[in-house]
Amino acid sequence: MRADRLMAILLLLQHREQVTAAEVARELEISERTARRDLDALGMAGVPVYSVRGRSGGWRLVGGARTDLSGLTASEARALFLVAGPALSVTSIGKAALRKLVHALPEPFRVPATAAASSLVVDPERWGWSRVECRPPRFLDELQDAVIRGVQVRLGYVDRERRETERTVHPLGIVAKGPARYLVASTEAGRRTFRIDRVSSVDATGDPVHRPDDFDLAESWRAMADEVERQRTPLEVRAVCAPYGIGVLRMGFGDRLEVGGATTDGRIEVVIRGNDEYILAGELAGLVAWVEVTGPPGVRDHLASIGNALVERYGSD
Repeated sequence: MRADRLMAILLLLQHREQVTAAEVARELEISERTARRDLDALGMAGVPVYSVRGRSGGWRLVGGARTDLSGLTASEARALFLVAGPALSVTSIGKAALRKLVHALPEPFRVPATAAASSLVVDPERWGWSRVECRPPRFLDELQDAVIRGVQVRLGYVDRERRETERTVHPLGIVAKGPARYLVASTEAGRRTFRIDRVSSVDATGDPVHRPDDFDLAESWRAMADEVERQRTPLEVRAVCAPYGIGVLRMGFGDRLEVGGATTDGRIEVVIRGNDEYILAGELAGLVAWVEVTGPPGVRDHLASIGNALVERYGSD
């Protein structure tokens, strides 16, 4: 069940004395069957919700519409906000909803619930330059717990050259990017990311994490991911694209595409990153109906060569 839908249903239950599956379906633009399944799932997850049978029945929260969600255990509250945080924190409305839900919790649960909500960022895009193959991360739960509790860990790690090291790090957050999971942490060498499937051991020290006051996990990850992309794809191709071709470019290049403003003739300025002029020219050769490459000259030369080769092989006699 999608976390944003779960949170929306929970807010409806808090706001109203009682809701029906039909009302939930209408509010969230889903089917009644999906609404009933979501309401049942809330109860199974530990949210104190129950159904009232009969013609005037529906669904209610235990204790009334303004319940403090005291039916949740500490671990259930943390699990709920671990799922809900990434879904709700992307918009100002979602953040406001998250704050209301935190205040609806019993006082002892609020700090760990807030930490859980901000401990995970979901980046659904795969890396534009490769498809990362990952093993199931053995130590994901331990690292997530260290982030939420704010404790340092001794981390065993195997790098891409298969060298194993151990270091003490300050866990700041977990990022899910495509199939991969990353730990964002402060180290003696500065802020670093670690592929969690390469972590070989985790030992919590009990010492508190030194977390910068202005740290924002989403912003920090975005900056680090952009830097990784720039290092791996240092070549930038400048081009203009017909507006109806932008969708094709997004599908083909993903994070390697930057879309700019419109030109005087209505086309859109774009920048496409890569690491080899000939390979980029090959990727762009089939998009000539939408895209005109303006630079660098080497890519234009390769495109011309590819075009001549195509004409020579497939042109009519």
